[in-house]
Amino acid sequence: MMPVLALRARDLGADVSTAAAIVALTGVGMLLASLPAGALVARIGERRALVAAGFADAGAMALAAVTDSVAWLAIAVVLSGVCWTMFLIARQGFMIDVVPATHRARAMSFLGGSYRVGVLIGPLIGAGLIELSGLSSVFWLGAAMSVCAALLAATMPDLGEEKRAAAKETGHVGVWTVIAAHRRVLVTLGSAVVILGMSRSLRLSLLPLWADHIGLSASTTSLIFAFAAALDVALMWPGGFLMDTRGRRVVAVPVVLSMAIACLVLPLATGAVSVALVMALIAAGNGLGAGIVMTLGADASPVEGRSQFLGAWRLCGDIGNSGGPLLVSAVAAVAPLAVACLTLGVLGLAGAGWVGYWTGRVDRERRTTSEVSRR
Repeated sequence: MMPVLALRARDLGADVSTAAAIVALTGVGMLLASLPAGALVARIGERRALVAAGFADAGAMALAAVTDSVAWLAIAVVLSGVCWTMFLIARQGFMIDVVPATHRARAMSFLGGSYRVGVLIGPLIGAGLIELSGLSSVFWLGAAMSVCAALLAATMPDLGEEKRAAAKETGHVGVWTVIAAHRRVLVTLGSAVVILGMSRSLRLSLLPLWADHIGLSASTTSLIFAFAAALDVALMWPGGFLMDTRGRRVVAVPVVLSMAIACLVLPLATGAVSVALVMALIAAGNGLGAGIVMTLGADASPVEGRSQFLGAWRLCGDIGNSGGPLLVSAVAAVAPLAVACLTLGVLGLAGAGWVGYWTGRVDRERRTTSEVSRR
C-alpha cells in the first residue's frame, strides 16, 4: 500500500501538501510508539508482540480501505505506524538472540531483504488489483497479509521467557534509565540513524507525488516501485557481506548519497522511464543498506534493557522516517514540488558526510575489539 498511500489521500480529496502529510503519519505513529513498544516487548516477549501487531495492523488497513474521510485515513495510518514499530523492535530482538555477531549484518540484511521481497511482490499484485477493483483493494490486500504475518509469528519459539520471568521478580529496567545510561551513543550514532531514516522515507512520499505531478497513473507508479524493489532484493546479500567484512560505513553512506543525488535530478524526470531511472538510483543505495539500521542497533544494544534500548533506537529512525515526508509537505505547501526536491538533495549531501563520520567510528571500534579478542 505504500506506493499508493498518497494517491489514496488524493482520491479522498486531499491536496498535495495534505497527501504528503498523510504519508508522514506512518512515521508519526512509529515515532509515538517507539519507547512504549520497547517497554511492552520487554514484558510480553517478541512472539506475542509480533502476533498482536499483525492483527492490529490488519484492522488499520481495513479502516483505510472502507473510509471515505481523509481524517479516518489519517487515523488508520497512525495506527499502522504504531503496529509497525512494535513489529520492527520484536523481530530485531529475536534475531540478536539467534544469530552470531560474526554474521550479524548478513542476517539483518536478509531480515531487511525479506521486507523488500514484500515491497516487490505487493505493488505487482496491487497494480493488477487497482485495475480490477480500484485503489482501496490494495488496503484489503494489506489487511490479509498482516493477518498472515501474525499467524506465522505465532509459530516462533519464545526465547526470552526465562529472562522475562527473572526481570519480573527483580523489576524491569525503566526506559528512561536505559536511555540515560546510553545517551551518548543515542545522540551521536543515533543522529546518523535519523539521517538514514529520513533518506529512506523520502521515496515513499516524494516519488509518488512527483509521479502524480507529471501525470503517471497509480498502476504505473506501483509498477515502478516494484521494479525498484527488485533491485533492492538483488543487492541485499552483497550489502550484508560488505558490512560483515568491510564495515558498516561502506554501505551506510551510499544509502544517503543515492537519495541526495536522486532528489537533485528528479525535477528532470518527465516520464515513466526517467522516473524509473531515478528510482533505480535510490534502490541501488537502499538495497546495499538493507538492515544497516538494525545492524547498528544490534552493535550498540546492551544485554540488560535491550528491548528498551531498541525502542529508543527505533525512535531515532522514526524521527527520520517522519521528518522526511513532513519536510516535503512543508516545502510543497509554500513552493513548487521541484523546490522540495532540490532542498532535500542539498541536505542529503551534507547528511552523507555526517553518516560517514559516525559509522566510521563504529568500524574502528569493532576492529579494535576484534584485535583484542584475537590476542
